[in-house]
Amino acid sequence: MTLPHIESIGFTSADAEAGAAFFVEALGFQRCGQARIVDGGPYATLVGLPGARLKLLRLAIGAEVLELTEVLALAPGTRPGRPVPADSRSNDCWFQHGCLVVNDMAAALALLQPAVAAGRITPISTAPQRLPDWNTAAAGIEAYKFRDPEGHPLELLQFPPDKGEPRWHGEAPGPLLGLDHSAIGIADTAASARFYRELLGLAAGGDGVNSGSEQDGLDGLAGTRVHITGHRCPCGAGVECLDYREPSGGRPMPADHGAQDLAHWQLRLRVADLEAIAARAEALGGRLVSGGILALGDQAESIGAKTALQLADPDGHRLQLLQD
Repeated sequence: MTLPHIESIGFTSADAEAGAAFFVEALGFQRCGQARIVDGGPYATLVGLPGARLKLLRLAIGAEVLELTEVLALAPGTRPGRPVPADSRSNDCWFQHGCLVVNDMAAALALLQPAVAAGRITPISTAPQRLPDWNTAAAGIEAYKFRDPEGHPLELLQFPPDKGEPRWHGEAPGPLLGLDHSAIGIADTAASARFYRELLGLAAGGDGVNSGSEQDGLDGLAGTRVHITGHRCPCGAGVECLDYREPSGGRPMPADHGAQDLAHWQLRLRVADLEAIAARAEALGGRLVSGGILALGDQAESIGAKTALQLADPDGHRLQLLQD
């Protein structure tokens, strides 16, 4: 495996078992063994919740992993978790979604229909949108956004034959193929590019500006103009930055945002040199959530690494960096 590499995309769930059931039944994910219980220790400190008791539950789709984190107990004096804000919009800087690639949009939407009928999921998009031919970088891509039962945003994406990685055009047992990226709301394209490319070593991916009625219908906004930049690992999932130029009014990540909040997402990356990243992170717009590099001790086997560092990017999105 060439580094850097995204090992999992995840978010906080109020009920990891119920969340897992939704992803298995409605989207075809598979569980990766039993959930793991983490009782305090260095991992809880790493994510900014010293003394917390956590449940980590992993699900697989294709070659990628989605990890659900449930906070079972908080240390005395820790602020309780908050739900995803009901008025969240795609241009808020706490917005983050997982992008699921499908080979048949109609079939994927049919899988979701029982959850739609039961009122368990909330549409963001007015309908699946085919991005227009004038948009060379994205022409022919079909996309649809919605929220899971707890309000986490997700996107279904179907690539036309001339776009996307070869693995997104292969055979699969169902319409869902895997996770292509996690998209994040940002305030400054240049600052985010420095963080993800210069600090973390991701490579340049796609770059373009989307606008028009199709983007409005996809995002549930009006007058949308969004600068989209991709940052890719040598293989596997990447990061896509969404800098909304219009509409204005996108809100920043709350200053007290924490891993107990349901709007909290986390990208777990394996990297080659934690010390070099920790030394440069603040100069490139990051913040050391964990205070520095932590040895995971007895929890190393459960997490899959001996040392780790928790970062916030320039807009507050969380990344967990692992090194053997």
